[in-house]
Amino acid sequence: MTRDAVAEVALLVRKAVHSMSHHQAFQSQLDGMLELPEEDRRGLLEALADRYRRKVDTDPVRVKLLTLIALVGRGLDGLPLEEERAARLEVAARCHSFWYADRYEALAMAEITAGRPLAPAVVATVRRSAVNGYGDGDLVAFAGQLTEPVLNVGEEWAERAMADGPRRELLAYALTATAAKPSARWEKGGRALIASLGADAVREAVLSWLALVRRPRTLELDRAAHEPDVNQAFDPYNAKALRGLAQLLSFLPPHPGTVRALGALVESALRKVAGMGPRNPKVANAAVNSLARLEGEASLAELARLGTKVMYKGTAKLIDAALEARAAELGMSREEVEELAVPAHGLTEVGRAEFALGEATALLEVRGSKAVVGWRNAAGKQVKSVPAPVRRDRAEELKELKAAVKDIDKSLSAQAERLDGQFLARRRWAYGQWRERYLDHPLVGTLARRLIWTVDGTAVGFADGRLRTLTGEPLAPDAGQDATVELWHPVGREPAEVVAWRRWLERYGVTQPFKQAHREVYLLTEAERNAGSYSNRFAAHVLRQHQFNSLAAARGWRNTLRLCVDDFAPPATRELPHWGLRAEYWIEGEGHEDGVDTTESGSYLRLRTDQVRFYPIDAPHNEASTYGGEYTMRLPGGRDPVDPLPLTAIPALVLSEVLRDVDLFVGVASVGNDPTWSDGGPEGRFRAYWNAYGFGELNQSAETRRALLERLVPRLAIADRCTFEGRFLHVRGELRTYRIHLGSGNILMTPNDQYLCIVPGGSAGTAGADSGYLPFEGDRTLAIVLSKAVLLAKDSEITDPTITGQIRR
Repeated sequence: MTRDAVAEVALLVRKAVHSMSHHQAFQSQLDGMLELPEEDRRGLLEALADRYRRKVDTDPVRVKLLTLIALVGRGLDGLPLEEERAARLEVAARCHSFWYADRYEALAMAEITAGRPLAPAVVATVRRSAVNGYGDGDLVAFAGQLTEPVLNVGEEWAERAMADGPRRELLAYALTATAAKPSARWEKGGRALIASLGADAVREAVLSWLALVRRPRTLELDRAAHEPDVNQAFDPYNAKALRGLAQLLSFLPPHPGTVRALGALVESALRKVAGMGPRNPKVANAAVNSLARLEGEASLAELARLGTKVMYKGTAKLIDAALEARAAELGMSREEVEELAVPAHGLTEVGRAEFALGEATALLEVRGSKAVVGWRNAAGKQVKSVPAPVRRDRAEELKELKAAVKDIDKSLSAQAERLDGQFLARRRWAYGQWRERYLDHPLVGTLARRLIWTVDGTAVGFADGRLRTLTGEPLAPDAGQDATVELWHPVGREPAEVVAWRRWLERYGVTQPFKQAHREVYLLTEAERNAGSYSNRFAAHVLRQHQFNSLAAARGWRNTLRLCVDDFAPPATRELPHWGLRAEYWIEGEGHEDGVDTTESGSYLRLRTDQVRFYPIDAPHNEASTYGGEYTMRLPGGRDPVDPLPLTAIPALVLSEVLRDVDLFVGVASVGNDPTWSDGGPEGRFRAYWNAYGFGELNQSAETRRALLERLVPRLAIADRCTFEGRFLHVRGELRTYRIHLGSGNILMTPNDQYLCIVPGGSAGTAGADSGYLPFEGDRTLAIVLSKAVLLAKDSEITDPTITGQIRR
């Protein structure tokens, strides 16, 4: 190759590499090269191949050389560097997608032209790249020509579906779904396809595929350290088929399995991926719309359950719209529809059902927040496991029973959350209606019978098969027939009454599904009266942002993740439509050092907290820079600013419940309650806060915890080793004495108040303390304190080296 030719190729390479990301300019150059005589084109190809072999360029440029060879050699046979191009395609097969300007599809086209089939994994990469192809028509057109395999490999559900050969037509049709709702034409074609295949066969196949959607990828993709974890996301090409399959299910007759599958698909599609967000909201929306199209109580119940779980704004809006539409059809309120939609899940009486499976009997019972199954064999004897004849001869019935247990567990969680939200919903029921929908409902009754209610102002609980007053007397038979029922709340009650109800629960062994008699009450303080329109009670805390965001969503608050960028965001807000109010919790991002204070995607790891305020629900929203600083009210259309409401004007129940939410956010998401943060976090700058929070004054929930522990600990086997002093539970072990903080669960040990780090939930042995009766569910810190106390009272028996290494040094 002459020196001039080398220089000409070098110039060509520089121009081409520079312009490949500029589609129009590069296409003009490529057209010119393709117009050259074949001899000149082959000479150019050899020159490009020679440059590649000399390894004078960086790897990205050498990749572009291979691509140039494929592009310039279009229509020619015997292109150089065949093995190298094949190897580059193998690399591409392990990628999620390629940038459109890299033109990897040219390598794939060259393989097809040469008569060599593309590996399925390469086809998958091309298709995914076309989905994200930024409108590159050539790439999209080429991907459209790749009809085999019908779905992308790498996901277990898709590979199983493709293995069901006769169902290929179903998958191909599902891929043509282009919207969250099916058009009339698409529905007509789908119904015709179902008729030809058989509705039962379609249901059986699709449900078996959807059951595998949660499984991990069968082919793991490579990704750079700074990129989102694409292996946790849906394949975007296969996601189109999932949307279509969800829509096809809505054309089938109602079936419990269909409802379960669609609900599970919604939750799976909305599972968050780090750096990416929800896996695929479009799939979730299609599943919600299909549930809304299905008739019957089961689909309505699933929508209501999802309404308590789904926090993604777009999908939550669809669920709300579906429930409101169903309520309008029935001429009821949204709350009434949700109450009526709760299924019994096969329970024939409150918390109980029996099922005959052959000669064996399964006893399904709700115990607390879980459903359990016991068995009697043909002789009527109780057995610990499923009888062999049932496993052998009743596999389908057993499968359905296990599914019912899972359904009950999910429903119990959703209904407990719904009931916990009734304090602010201002709900009242006629006595007969309440008994039917709550007290005597087969599923909801297991929760309602563990709560305190008022019947025409008389507080009652359920014990020994009857509604009973605080004194234990049964409610008079005629007392409730024309009465109004409400959920009892401790706000406004005399302290003696609240304490008496706590003792009542102990006397009858009632464990409440959430705190009610032991519920924290947040009354207006003198400092808040003096401040006037804001509360600083929960200001100046450092919270883990993503945990705070999840908690806020679960409690009905709206929040925007703070990114470390020049932008504005509103505070965390909770709208209270029944009271005409909006609560705000002011927050800001903490720190600005990339990678230290932020995730790889640029969102803050931590927040600092500020004031709690209340506004009329229709007041303009406040916002502040995501970098922090003062909040100001945004005034669209020239609206006048609206002042925050004085705290004295906020109803006591509303103030208490809102501040209880905020206390929960701080109590769970604060870096101060994390035992691994004893060094203060990045550069030790949170050490002072960690110590102040982790061993400081008790908040309201910790005070409630202390009062309960003072009654529980004397009943434990370790009672003689425990004493209470101020903020701490003191535990005398064989080797040391320990002080467990009743707010955070953090531990100091003698001598010199050395810090002892025990991480809950691991091999540290914090689980397993049998504390006996507990009056309510859900206080994780209570369980941690009790577990640590039992563990440390026998510190000489601890074998975990992460603990003994601290105690014995």
